[in-house]
Amino acid sequence: MKGIIMKRNVLVILAIVVLAGFAVYQNFVMKDRQASAHKEAAPKPNYMAPGFKLTALDGNVYEVGGTRDKPLLVNFWASWCGPCELEAPDLKQMYDKYKDKIDFYAVNMTASDRMDNIKSFVKHFDFKFPILLDSEGKVGELYRISGIPMTYLVDKNGVIKEGFSILHPDELEKRIKQLIES
Repeated sequence: MKGIIMKRNVLVILAIVVLAGFAVYQNFVMKDRQASAHKEAAPKPNYMAPGFKLTALDGNVYEVGGTRDKPLLVNFWASWCGPCELEAPDLKQMYDKYKDKIDFYAVNMTASDRMDNIKSFVKHFDFKFPILLDSEGKVGELYRISGIPMTYLVDKNGVIKEGFSILHPDELEKRIKQLIES
C-alpha cells in the first residue's frame, strides 16, 4: 500500500511540475506575441499611416489617415530638441517651395514641451504650416516615436512611403519630389 501511495505522490508532483512548466512556457509565448504585435503596430513603409486628429495652434483640427488630395509630410518635433532646431529652416524652405503640391503637418510633442516655447519656436522659424499639438502624447505613442525629429512621408492614398530622422536638405528635397511624383 505504501508503494502505491508513493507512486501516486510522485505522479501528482510530476503533474504539477508539468503544468507549472506549461504555464511558464505559455507566459513566455504570450509576451513574445505581444512584443511582436507591438512591433508590427509601428508605422512602416507600404502600410497605411495610423489615423489621428489633432488641434493645431491655429485652432483648426487636422486629420491624418486615408486618402487625401495631396501627399503629406508629418514631422514630429519639440522646441527643446537641438536636431529639430537644425532641421527647422529646411522644413520651412521645403514648405515654401512645395506647399501647393504637398501638405506639411508639424506634430509638436506637447506633452513634453511648453506652450510659450512652442509659439516662440514657430515664430522664430516663421512656420506657416499647421502646428499640431499632441498634448496627451497619444499620437507620439501611436507612431512609436522614440526620438525626434522624426518625419513620415505619406502618399495620397494614406500609405507611408518612408520614415526618417533628420536629412541633409538636398536629400529631403529629393524624397519630397519623389513623393510628389509617385
